[in-house]
Amino acid sequence: MNNINSIIFVCLGNICRSPIAEGVAKKYASENNLDIIIESAGTGDWHVGEAPCPDSVKIAKMNDVDISKQIARQVTKKDFTKYDLVIGLDSSNISNLKNLGCKSPIKLGDYGYDGADVPDPYFFEGFEGFDKVFEMIDICVRNLIKKEVEGK
Repeated sequence: MNNINSIIFVCLGNICRSPIAEGVAKKYASENNLDIIIESAGTGDWHVGEAPCPDSVKIAKMNDVDISKQIARQVTKKDFTKYDLVIGLDSSNISNLKNLGCKSPIKLGDYGYDGADVPDPYFFEGFEGFDKVFEMIDICVRNLIKKEVEGK
């Protein structure tokens, strides 16, 4: 096992992509008896205090992941020292994290999609965007934890 004890997933508003990543990671950690702190946040502040968006809650629930109790928050500079891994969901998030002072954010898409951005599901037509985004997040999060936490 690697020496990774905490992960924070960061997207723009913390209401669609990063809550899904947090939920998938917590489920995987629970299923594999991993003692790891997992949270999510957004680089922006306009959704602070809100629950994840209904479509994210729905797609997560369809995949046996409960994110309904999560509350959006904004990432802070303290998070960069508190968490062993700071994971951005797209290139813009990575840039924003660096601008905030995060020295080594990692892009989630590096763990299964050749560094691709996890797209914002709101740019897709209808609910199918959430399905595609969930699948990408699920694969990348599992690969990330297997490699960085479990050392597999």
